[in-house]
Amino acid sequence: MTALSDLRPVMLVTGVLVAALGAAMLLPALVDLAANNDDWIIFVSAAMVTMLFGLGLFVASRGAPKGLSTRQAMLMTVFSWVMLVTFGALPFLWSGIVPSYTDAFFESMSGLTTTGATVITGLDTTPPGLLFWRGLLQWLGGLGIIVMAIAVLPMLQIGGMQLFKAEAFDTAEKILPRATQISTSITLVFIAMTGICAVAYMAVGMAADDAVIHAMTTVATGGFSTKDASIGYFNNPAVEWIAIVFMVLGSIPFILYVQMLQGRFRPFLVDDQVKGFMGFLVGAVIAGWMMAHFSENHIGVEGLRHSAFNVVSIVTGTGYSSTDYGLWGPHAVAFFFIIMFVGGCAGSTSCGIKIFRFQVLLEAIRQHISQVMYPNGVFRAHFNGKPIEQRVIASVMSFFFLFMATFILLAILLRLTGLDTTTALSGAGTALSNVGPGLGEIIGPSGNFKSLSDLQKWLLAGGMLLGRLELFTVLVLFLPRFWRS
Repeated sequence: MTALSDLRPVMLVTGVLVAALGAAMLLPALVDLAANNDDWIIFVSAAMVTMLFGLGLFVASRGAPKGLSTRQAMLMTVFSWVMLVTFGALPFLWSGIVPSYTDAFFESMSGLTTTGATVITGLDTTPPGLLFWRGLLQWLGGLGIIVMAIAVLPMLQIGGMQLFKAEAFDTAEKILPRATQISTSITLVFIAMTGICAVAYMAVGMAADDAVIHAMTTVATGGFSTKDASIGYFNNPAVEWIAIVFMVLGSIPFILYVQMLQGRFRPFLVDDQVKGFMGFLVGAVIAGWMMAHFSENHIGVEGLRHSAFNVVSIVTGTGYSSTDYGLWGPHAVAFFFIIMFVGGCAGSTSCGIKIFRFQVLLEAIRQHISQVMYPNGVFRAHFNGKPIEQRVIASVMSFFFLFMATFILLAILLRLTGLDTTTALSGAGTALSNVGPGLGEIIGPSGNFKSLSDLQKWLLAGGMLLGRLELFTVLVLFLPRFWRS
């Protein structure tokens, strides 16, 4: 008998999520109806199929035990994500905007994981419903990631995420009810922030439809745009500064915003993650500014703006572009390649390795150096004013090792499929870090992923899922011991 003999709780949750995704497909249908575009029929058809499948899973799982075991929570996380991507691809395929299900799946995976890599060209003339669907996928994916990072990953002790375990999550059985409670507050904050961002975009001249879609993908740090030239299409410094502000806000733990609404401002002001993240951004923007200036591509204040925009976009994993930073010189290519791995804060929509893991690693190194210098001393690594347990440090170290091993393996596989070294390395990095654009002529900020082969797209889609679900959650399913009692 397997350890997961009763899969009804997994199916129940997945069914609810898939049915909700189907209901969400009716929104772009309304957008197409308002624009007198016949594609509304496609979204209604996809919605019916998706909702029927989700409701079927739900009905078949009635009477499921309450709560989830740790292993069931892992399986539910991966299975639900794959199912959502699978059905989220239907509007892309049935609309004919992409030629194959591989492309549709890639676009859907990129959307829900908030990666921002695209295989679609001609966005400027793409039907409004599909543009809205792309933005909505990233918005829903960003919201789902926040809830998962707060409610599920700390319980599963993935890559040091147990540092953020809330007191209410003492047992696995409390994951679902507590996640429901906390997601309500976070959703309200998420909606409010998106609305404010959309209004700000409109206030500086962006059309209402562009403003709403860009607001969804900015706050979700996703990067899907309504234009082939991304944010650079608007050629508006005010638009770029607004994007910078909300990309940063989307990369800060959303639980801190909820605490601020409750009148608790101190956690936001003293949080080690926030301070480390902001400090890194300032240093990286200054470095980028120097590169832009001395390359003579963008001089002075213009260089500062382009550096701030593109550095924030890459570090947060948003993936917008305002200019081709690959033209700033070979050192700039190396610089942007490195910072794409960093990411924002845990509990945000941001991607990458996450700032807190670098902070834990540095604390562990500091502790070890102190112990070497003073063998009889007692030294403890700290994070947010609290001692870090050795198992947390080990978990973070394991994550770093697994991340780099997966990156190297994915890059090698992409290279073996015929991609050049730069494209293979940056493709693997941008997929695992959920950034969006890579480097080079093919998948760089001025290109896209359309010309890649089907195998390359499936490899990158797998990389996106691994990176978004923090590696361990997916890879543990391939261990035979996981399925044994």
